[in-house]
Amino acid sequence: MRNIELTAPYFHSGAVWSLEEAVAVMGTAQLGTELSDDEVQSIVAFLKTLTGDIPEVRYPELPPSTNETPRPAPMSALN
Repeated sequence: MRNIELTAPYFHSGAVWSLEEAVAVMGTAQLGTELSDDEVQSIVAFLKTLTGDIPEVRYPELPPSTNETPRPAPMSALN
């Protein structure tokens, strides 16, 4: 949930762009109750405290593949 305020849109469909709306929807979907505006704002305030610097991701640079590079065995050979 780190940096959740920076990861809109929300849900698998990307249908919700507001963190407040996402919290309200999840209150109903997961708790079976409608959250008050104060409850939604309190939860959103908490979630925003989890926002920090986004770490830099460095992917490894792999050596080029050549004709001599070993290849994986086909799945049929493993059975």
